[in-house]
Amino acid sequence: MLKRVLLYSIIGLLFFCCTNEKMLRQQQILALKEMNQLVTVEYVVNKIIKASDDQTWYKLGDRKILMTCEATLRAGIDFSKINSSGININDKQITIMLPHAALFSLNIKPENIQVAYQEIGAFRDGFSSQERNMMAAQAQNQIEASVDSLGVLQTAETNASLFVSNFLRNLGYEKVTVEFGATTTPAKLN
Repeated sequence: MLKRVLLYSIIGLLFFCCTNEKMLRQQQILALKEMNQLVTVEYVVNKIIKASDDQTWYKLGDRKILMTCEATLRAGIDFSKINSSGININDKQITIMLPHAALFSLNIKPENIQVAYQEIGAFRDGFSSQERNMMAAQAQNQIEASVDSLGVLQTAETNASLFVSNFLRNLGYEKVTVEFGATTTPAKLN
């Protein structure tokens, strides 16, 4: 009888230790959540803004403007969306599911918006600051729409994969697989 109790105690202890070690490993990995948003790529994009309203028949003279602006885009991974169901540990192998990369910020500083060329007819007023601001807002929308074609999000995922792989290898994993899955909430631009 004593042998059975001892045997069950050892089995229970081994099960508890193995389960506890697996939980400890998951907790180390879930520490990535504390990073929240990790910016893995920053792009600087130049945009040319061209406007003309010489098509108006009732106004005499042309009015044209050519402006340039520089936008800074930051993208990366929102680690707060990682959950334990996306982590699969098998001895020294690990597979982790990360959310897809998102655009965190798109910033156009006012000092980075410059008028490169302007042609105003003799009977016309120049472009107002409100008109220039509307053109800059339109340029920002166009840049945001072109994020996919620029490869910003793909580069952000590649860099995040390298970061997470190195992080997990430093924790002792020999085979690391990083996958990207759909997020449950749509990404918002901050």
